[in-house]
Amino acid sequence: MKRYLIAGNWKMNKTTGESIELAQKLVESLKDVNDRDILICPPFTALYSVYQVIKGTNIKLGAQDVFYENSGAFTGEISPIMLKDVGCEYVIIGHSERRHIIGETDELINKKIKAAINNGLKTILCVGELLEEREAGKTLEVVKTQLEKGLNGVSKEEMKNIVIAYEPVWAIGTGKTAKPEDAQEVHAYIRELLSKLYSKEIADETIIQYGGSVKASNIDSLMAMPDIDGALVGGASLIAEEFTRIVKFIKQ
Repeated sequence: MKRYLIAGNWKMNKTTGESIELAQKLVESLKDVNDRDILICPPFTALYSVYQVIKGTNIKLGAQDVFYENSGAFTGEISPIMLKDVGCEYVIIGHSERRHIIGETDELINKKIKAAINNGLKTILCVGELLEEREAGKTLEVVKTQLEKGLNGVSKEEMKNIVIAYEPVWAIGTGKTAKPEDAQEVHAYIRELLSKLYSKEIADETIIQYGGSVKASNIDSLMAMPDIDGALVGGASLIAEEFTRIVKFIKQ
């Protein structure tokens, strides 16, 4: 049975001490939530320490990126094995900030996805269009390309470890949010595409999150949409009270 997944992407924020403090607050405020999955993704430097706080609770640990090799001469990179070693269950791959600031390609993202799932990490694949692409009517085309190339070579069996996050780039960190109906249109398209690439059963079972200025004030209306199965939360996940309200969204 598919469960909603609310994930907090802390991005490049919080020292280890600050991360521990936030994790402790979330453990307390979310301890009564058992009908949906909760995930937090601190920076690499805080992963181990945060895991010590949330271990044995209803909060899962994820990383914000991963490299596609398990070991080797790759200065500054972090392998899937290292993430598993510090308690990670999930990893975010292909976030728009890595695509558009760091310059990651669909081909690189695909290699990372395969490495992650080969090592037993559940993967959140991020897709989404730039503002100029949306204005040019290319949203679905962009999403289709990113999805097909990102999932190239991923089997039907492996899809049970894949989460898709639709994040319109123009809505990330800007305060602008796609209207629930607009987000629903893209989510429905993604599910239709997954049905063609794999099967209707896999499409129906795949969690498709929305991300992009998700806040306590808009989570209920977003989650009311039939094809939105969760949220990938940025800035609001850094505030315990805000993230708690998002996790405890009221299904309309």
